[in-house]
Amino acid sequence: MKGYLLDENLPRVAALRTGFPVVHALDLGERPTDSEIWSHARLNDLAIVSKDADFSQRIALGEPPPRVVHLRVGNMRRREFATWLEHVWPRVEAMVTTHKLVNVHRNGIEAIR
Repeated sequence: MKGYLLDENLPRVAALRTGFPVVHALDLGERPTDSEIWSHARLNDLAIVSKDADFSQRIALGEPPPRVVHLRVGNMRRREFATWLEHVWPRVEAMVTTHKLVNVHRNGIEAIR
């Protein structure tokens, strides 16, 4: 894995404290489709970070998927979200290198190889 691709449903400046590059979906063009985001992540070895269930469901397809971090937290105020993400991110980042799907809930994290 070479970095992260933030889906457009996340703020451009999310609180990711990481040594890896972070790209936002809007850097790919105006309103990129899920397929464009998926393809870009696969081709560039990026993990998709999203609140959208579509990416975690798409992992079941036969092709080698990109890694996905599914933030399953519902709506939060921006400041609350940034604080929460900063708190959980070190654990998420440790898991995403060895798991294809990391589901992050408000009260826990589960990972699937």
